[in-house]
Amino acid sequence: MGTYLITGGAGFFGSIMANYLLGKGHTCVSIDLVHSELEHENFTPIQGDIRDTDLLEKTFSEYTFDAVFHFAAMLAHEKKMLKELWTSNVDGTQNILDMCVKHNVKKIIFTSSNCLWGKNFDEKVKEDEPPAPVEIYGKSKWEGEKILLSKPDQVHSVIFRCPTIMDEGRLGLLAILYQFVDENKRLWMVGKGNNTYQFIYAKDLAKACELALDYNQSDVFNIGSDDVKSFNYTYQYVIDHSDSKSKLGHLPPHLAKMAMKVSYFLGISPLGVYQYNMISSSFVFDTTKIKEKLGWQPTLKNEEMLLRSYEYFHKNKEEIHNRKDVSAHNREADMGLAIRILNFFS
Repeated sequence: MGTYLITGGAGFFGSIMANYLLGKGHTCVSIDLVHSELEHENFTPIQGDIRDTDLLEKTFSEYTFDAVFHFAAMLAHEKKMLKELWTSNVDGTQNILDMCVKHNVKKIIFTSSNCLWGKNFDEKVKEDEPPAPVEIYGKSKWEGEKILLSKPDQVHSVIFRCPTIMDEGRLGLLAILYQFVDENKRLWMVGKGNNTYQFIYAKDLAKACELALDYNQSDVFNIGSDDVKSFNYTYQYVIDHSDSKSKLGHLPPHLAKMAMKVSYFLGISPLGVYQYNMISSSFVFDTTKIKEKLGWQPTLKNEEMLLRSYEYFHKNKEEIHNRKDVSAHNREADMGLAIRILNFFS
């Protein structure tokens, strides 16, 4: 059995990965800014910051890690956190690599993002597509990739470029959508709703991370669901399989994107540059490489994931409303004034 460090182990996906590894008999140590509620005899939570090199030195000296699962990352939902985001996501990643080199840890598994791009793609995006991030989160992930791939002879870094990670409990900005569904409000799309945007089921990602442990070189893999259908289909699927009486609505693209851009600039909407660039665009990863080299396959489709996630919100909304001191994906994002107005008139 192995001993693994999980950065961001109290977060949405970090906690799923911890449970996945613990269920297979491994030992896990987590470092996260927030407290982990996970309790297990083989799990050690450390509340701390990956920018704290003294804490990292103490942790790496105390344990002999077989690999590091590097999932810790700040998001760009709040403007006041943007400076912290860069130092956490970039400097923190450099610290993790430096500690692995110093303490002879040969494997890092890293979750990157489709936020490396912010435009429409008519074809599936392959690994050789040059990244062109449009906002700070995507730029920080791209910088993190470059850092981790800088020492392939000393540390094998396996990088998964992930679309939105989905499962029960995934909230954040998606909780805004779920509230519209729950209140029988119209579900607005920018444009005709025929665009496609891929998800990845969290447990499918966890399986890929496990497979990467036996992959003995540095590499980059796209990951995501198969058979990605339109927003129209996916949203209607959730409506049809729930008690919601919501209807689909469509907004003129140019006007809607301009309104979102102004709202974000004024600080009255959480939908930033990436969101208002991509909300009417299509983005689907080509996952041929990961299937061929790691033998990985997805198990759930977008519509199934979104329904599972919405049902969790519906069943637990009172408890969710009262959550404090949890990671961004484990709590509701604030709608902001602009979306509250849209909700009122929907």
